[in-house]
Amino acid sequence: MKSFIFDMDGTLFQTDRILEIALDDTFDRLRTLNLWDSGTPIAKYREIMGVPLPKVWKELLPNHSFEIREEANDYFHERLIQNIENGNGALYPNVEEVFMHLKKEGHAIYIASNGLTAYLSAIVAFYKLDRWVTETFSIQQVSSLDKGVLVGKIIQKYGIENGAVIGDRLSDINAAKMNKLTAVGCRFDFAQEEELAQADFVIEDLSEIIPLSAKLNNIQLS
Repeated sequence: MKSFIFDMDGTLFQTDRILEIALDDTFDRLRTLNLWDSGTPIAKYREIMGVPLPKVWKELLPNHSFEIREEANDYFHERLIQNIENGNGALYPNVEEVFMHLKKEGHAIYIASNGLTAYLSAIVAFYKLDRWVTETFSIQQVSSLDKGVLVGKIIQKYGIENGAVIGDRLSDINAAKMNKLTAVGCRFDFAQEEELAQADFVIEDLSEIIPLSAKLNNIQLS
């Protein structure tokens, strides 16, 4: 049996569909409170997408207090969840088909994300991903906020010896390498070429996981 550890945002879930709406709502609120006086930093967020939310808000609101960042984060999180529950998001093409294939072949599926627990739970519940996913792990479960440590937690809990981490950003690739798993980079919405260059494999569509899964036993990683 092989184990497949998937990132959520920008890998399984098309975060782009709800990101701008939620971010605009958050910065509209900050403007209403006279805490922001310019445009919503969508481009900046896209650039740093994939890092834990506390780091996101430190980048987006560098001159604001910790309390204001926390309030912005909480409001943003609420808006994301509401948009998920309203059906404004979407999975990437072929997520369900890939999951069904992997489970049919006897492989284990996990999710490891820099997203918060309630946000991840909303996605899993709305799309019924727990039909296939053994467990979903949030970065909130490790004090270091390091995805490599989070993936290590999954490996330790489930005794994983062979498998891959699939994601769109460097944190996913590094998490795979840190734990001696295959790093599969996804050339999706938030991906950056210089980061993908460090992956063992790069895919354009999740359906490519199906033929790749058969090769993992023969992959020798340094």
